[in-house]
Amino acid sequence: MTHASLTPKAIAALLLVAAADFLLFDQPDGIALPLFCGLIVVALVATAARSAVQVRRVALVLAALLPMVEAISPLSMAVALFGLAAFALSLSGRLRVGLAGMARQVGVLLLGAPLRLPRDMMRAHKAAKRVRLSARSGTIAIWTLSVALGAVFLALFGAANPIIDRWLALLDVWLLLDLISIGRIVFWLVVAALVWALLRPRLPRLPRWLRRKAPAVMDPEAGKPVPALQGMEAGNAAPGGKAEDAATLRDVIFSEGAVLRALVVFNAMFAVQTVLDASYLWGGVALPEGLTYAGYAHRGAYPLIVTALLAAGFVLVTLRPGSAMSANRLVRALVYVWIAQNVVLMISSILRLDLYVGIYSLTYWRVAAFIWMGLVGAGLVLIMARIALGRSNEWLLGANLATLGAVLYACCFINFATIIANYNVMHNREITGEGYSLDQDYLRSLGPAAIPAMDVFLERTPGLETAGRMVMEREIEKRDFLARQQNWRAWGFRNWRLARYLDAHPVPVLVPTP
Repeated sequence: MTHASLTPKAIAALLLVAAADFLLFDQPDGIALPLFCGLIVVALVATAARSAVQVRRVALVLAALLPMVEAISPLSMAVALFGLAAFALSLSGRLRVGLAGMARQVGVLLLGAPLRLPRDMMRAHKAAKRVRLSARSGTIAIWTLSVALGAVFLALFGAANPIIDRWLALLDVWLLLDLISIGRIVFWLVVAALVWALLRPRLPRLPRWLRRKAPAVMDPEAGKPVPALQGMEAGNAAPGGKAEDAATLRDVIFSEGAVLRALVVFNAMFAVQTVLDASYLWGGVALPEGLTYAGYAHRGAYPLIVTALLAAGFVLVTLRPGSAMSANRLVRALVYVWIAQNVVLMISSILRLDLYVGIYSLTYWRVAAFIWMGLVGAGLVLIMARIALGRSNEWLLGANLATLGAVLYACCFINFATIIANYNVMHNREITGEGYSLDQDYLRSLGPAAIPAMDVFLERTPGLETAGRMVMEREIEKRDFLARQQNWRAWGFRNWRLARYLDAHPVPVLVPTP
């Protein structure tokens, strides 16, 4: 990379750092962040080769930024960062085809981002040393007279002209130094490192200790050292050796007969669990004395996820694409039945969690558990599709990543805080007469998105003693939210909808009397 080609990218990086300081530093979250990411896209397009810029690529990266326009969240920022990194790699011609390879490249790029800028600065410093000292001295000498005498003239003009003197008085050096805090400098460095890694996307090489060759061993026949793998084939595979013993044990454990026996046992165990869940959760059979539905549901929701993951790992290890095991019809049939039972257990886990939520309310972690269970179930179905279609594990990884990406992208547009608040308000004891008591502290922790749910609660329970506290908390959340919205950088489509609601409902519909 030549100095001439680096100059536009260095200028773009400096401008982006300045834009980040204006838009983001010590500012509320909002539309400023997607605007800054849009500026990064503009900089990437401006500094890339014209042949690499395609409308499809630009449309995809803008789609990755769209969730941040809805609302700023860790998930929407992660989607945007992935999109920017993939876009930068595509412009440089380094992006692989296939979602699995693309995800690995983006991960490597982002992990190496903090080191890209220091490495390039060290290389630039070494290149600068090649410049002759006389040339640098001549440049300094040329500017010495202009700077020194120009400063004298500026001081004289300031003394002679009150307007120039007022201009000079506005240049408060100490005020500028106060503005440059340690936090601001750290912010500049973080932004510069990230921006530079996107402007110059380079995939770092593996460390030397990961690339070193395997130690050589002695060939007993030739009497000379050979690579370790070749030595294993030539000498270490002798009868009675440790390598042969380990290979024999592994072949016995994962032999066709062993796998068949394991699948029969596993299917029988899972069938018992499926029958129990069908009886107690779906069939309405009374539980044993001392055991509640809440306890039954809570104990089984999360361990069943682990069983499904272990089942998936067992299938991937034993039924590799193209192996003799995967061609056995009986093994494939038992695997299909087992995976189907795992899918049923995942549905059972979702039902268990739903019963538990109905008794103990909804939270962020329980919403995440619902989503995770759905993803595990989809992964099991994809394993079955991989076996039926004869696809590779690379295909399976790409399909799972595509499913995960689609689900996370859709979640960026869902206001989970509002969903949780509405559910907890409409299913609490104060309104329905059964179930849990509304946790007002958790309701307020959901932020201003819970205000519409608070209004519903106040409307349905006008005589409740704790309603006055909720009115006060509502007003505090409303005041803080509207104060943040005075800054245009805090605008977001979700915030805009809430602001419209607050304009239409400045106070609760029915305020209880204390």
